[in-house]
Amino acid sequence: MGKYAIEIVKKAGINIDELLELLISNAASEMSTYYHYMILRCNLIGIDGESVKEIAEAARIEDRNHYEALVQRIYELGGKLPDSLNDFYNGASCPHAHLPKNPNDTKEIIKTLLQAERCAMAGYNKICNLTVGKDHRTYDLALAILQEETEHESWFAEFLGEGPSGHFNRRGPSSPYVSKFLQ
Repeated sequence: MGKYAIEIVKKAGINIDELLELLISNAASEMSTYYHYMILRCNLIGIDGESVKEIAEAARIEDRNHYEALVQRIYELGGKLPDSLNDFYNGASCPHAHLPKNPNDTKEIIKTLLQAERCAMAGYNKICNLTVGKDHRTYDLALAILQEETEHESWFAEFLGEGPSGHFNRRGPSSPYVSKFLQ
C-alpha cells in the first residue's frame, strides 16, 4: 500500500472507500467476463460463430489485463480483494455474461458480449467522473480501460448491424491502452 498515494487521493476530496468499492466491483466484473467469455467463445461455432471468435478472444484477454491492472491500483490505495472468491464474484458491478439458453445462437451470444461491454463502459465512466482532476493515476487507468471497452463494444455492435464501427480487428499485442499499467 502506498500511504502517500492514499493521502493524495484523500486530500483531493475523493472518498477512498467509495473509490475502492468501485475498483473492486469492476475488477470482479473483469474477472467474471474473462471466465464467461471463455465459455461463450467455445460456443461460437459454425460459419457465424467462427467469424466472431477471434474478436471475442481479444476482448477476453484484454479483460484479464484490465483485472490485473485494477488489482494493482486497489492495493496501491490500501484496498484488498475479498478472501472469498464467491463474495468477489457476487460483488461484480455488472451482470455475469452467461451463455444464452440456446448455446448455438451466435446472435444471442453476441448480444450477451455487447451487454457486458456496455455495462463495463458505464462502470469506467463512473470511475473517470469520480477521479477526473483529482486522482490522475486512477483516472488514467480507468480511461485506458474505457478506451478498450469502447472498442470491444463497437466490434460486437457492428456484428449486430448497428452500423460500422470504424474499428478493425486488433493485431499485435493486446491491451494497447492498458499495457503501460502491466509493467
